[in-house]
Amino acid sequence: MSKVALITGITGQDGAYLAKLLLEKGYAVHGACRRSSSLNLWRLEALGIQDQVNYVPLELTEFTNILRVIEKVKPDEIYNLAAQSFVHVAFELPHYTSMVSGMAVLNFLEIIREVNPWIRFYQASTSEMFGQVVEIPQTENTPFYPRSPYAVAKLFAHWMVVNYREAYNLHASSGILFNHESPLRGMEFVTRKITAGLARIRHGQQDLLELGNLDALRDWGFAGDYVEGMWRMLQQEKPQDYILAMGSNNSVREFVEIAGQAVGFDLIWEGSGAETLGRDRKSGRVLVRVNPEFYRPAEVEQLCGNPARAKADMGWQPKVDLKGLVEMMVHADMDRAARGRIQF
Repeated sequence: MSKVALITGITGQDGAYLAKLLLEKGYAVHGACRRSSSLNLWRLEALGIQDQVNYVPLELTEFTNILRVIEKVKPDEIYNLAAQSFVHVAFELPHYTSMVSGMAVLNFLEIIREVNPWIRFYQASTSEMFGQVVEIPQTENTPFYPRSPYAVAKLFAHWMVVNYREAYNLHASSGILFNHESPLRGMEFVTRKITAGLARIRHGQQDLLELGNLDALRDWGFAGDYVEGMWRMLQQEKPQDYILAMGSNNSVREFVEIAGQAVGFDLIWEGSGAETLGRDRKSGRVLVRVNPEFYRPAEVEQLCGNPARAKADMGWQPKVDLKGLVEMMVHADMDRAARGRIQF
């Protein structure tokens, strides 16, 4: 009999890639979606799997709704990928962010404990919980220092997973994922803003790319590699929390440079801080400008994860490096721009 998986946030980047992976492994996949007049299935459509998923309406802030969905679907595995995941928005909506990204996880854990404690549960934690980092690279034992309402809510959820695992012997694990991107990334994330913006500039559809802190350092990987790590966590005999990361550090500025090269620009930088400009060496045209409006109220300057535990315990190994990732995203956005379909 096929395993049954319930994925929250299935219309997002990670949900789409995870659904594809599980379908390929023979799972029956149920995708939990918020009630709305229409579903935005473009990511699932891009992967060609939109008709292979069973969609169920679910509201993360409603305990009884989650209970009914779990009783109906009877999942063997639950992957909770849904959240209010935009750091900037979290500062504007801290209460909502706390309910959706934090308290909803407690709802799931309590229902699993009561309804079927054999269900295996995956929680999408985040490297943002490390915030103002106290050591580099970060490991599963590095102290947390969240710097946004989003990160605080995720930390609440993370420790609830630990508590329910230890108190009630649930097979519950958290993946502390560092930044992971793809052509399916939303436009509200800086990486996609960069690749889509430069593709539009190349096609004459945009004049300038405005960004915030160019010197923030991140550990970027490919989302398709990271969802395999999620699945591997729930196949472990003993549940545990794992970091999924590349173990490398690159700045937003470097990401822009690689993306620029992929579309045919050779960027040189002028000025510093809020006065920084990125100019194409050949044409002399200014393509990138820093806009302080995009600075975070509390910046996370550097994130770099150590995935040694995931590699040793699960045999997890990322396949796409940063250059390959950026080129993959740029090529997808160049194609979309050429077809006038880069609105996502």
